Parts: sequence; structure tokens; C-alpha cells
Amino acid sequence: MTARTTRTLAAALSLAAALVISGCSSSDSEDGAGKPKLTVSGAFMPEPVNDKMAGAFMVIKNGSKTADKLTGVTSSLSDDLQIHETKDQKMQQVPSMDVPANGELKLERGGDHVMFMGLKSTPKVGEKVTVELHFEKAAPVEVELDVKERTYTAQNSNAH
Repeated sequence: MTARTTRTLAAALSLAAALVISGCSSSDSEDGAGKPKLTVSGAFMPEPVNDKMAGAFMVIKNGSKTADKLTGVTSSLSDDLQIHETKDQKMQQVPSMDVPANGELKLERGGDHVMFMGLKSTPKVGEKVTVELHFEKAAPVEVELDVKERTYTAQNSNAH
């Protein structure tokens, strides 16, 4: 083997090693390593009174050591879904909500929630509405909201 061939081979092996190392680290993050593990329970929507607006409620649990943020919600039912927080009995739209590490974000009546503005149709009790939750770190989560009676309050709710 000539010196030139040896240098070329060494350079090729170095490049291959660098690609393998960088490939491993990017595939780890794509596979979810270090990303929050989120689950959703108790998801429901009270039957809307009209097609102007509706609320959505659920509990988002984070079973990991990495905090995350709910940054958006999408659905075919409305082009305008908003994340609302409630402070001092007033609701206001916010860009995101924290989902603490090893904790949960409760979206409930009288508290923080998701608002559908300008519904494309008015779902009835017993139907399901699909939403997709978007997060800062975790992959999107698809959730089915059970449409419940207007007076329904979840068991895990603190609302009175």
C-alpha cells in the first residue's frame, strides 16, 4: 500500500466514524431518548350550545424527568384553537402551558383549558372530536374528546 492510499483510507475511515457518531446522536433524539413521555386522560368536550365556541378539558401527564410545554392544538372541527389560562376568574389566551417533569397539566372547567373558536359543525353528546396536541419537545399526541352533556364535570376536576 502506498502512503497516499493509506492516507486516503485513514481519511475515509475517520469520515465514516464521524458520520456513525453523529448519526447515533441524532437518531437517539429522533427515537425519543431524552424527550418527555406524555399521556392524556379524561379528555372531553361539553356539548357546544352553538357553533361559535366550545371548550376541551383533559389531564396531560408527563412521566419523564424532562419538562415540556403545550404549544398548540389543532383539529378539523375548527381552524382557531386557543390555549387559555384562567387567573382571578378571567380567562386569557396564552402561547403555551407548562407540563412539568414527573407532573401533570390539568385542563379543567373553571381553570386552564382549550377553546375552539368558530366551529365548522356542532358535535352532539356521544360523538367524538379528534384533536392533536403540539408540544415544545415531545411529538404531537392525537386525542379523542368524548362529547359529554353540557353539565358534565370530570371526576378529577376541582371545579365547583
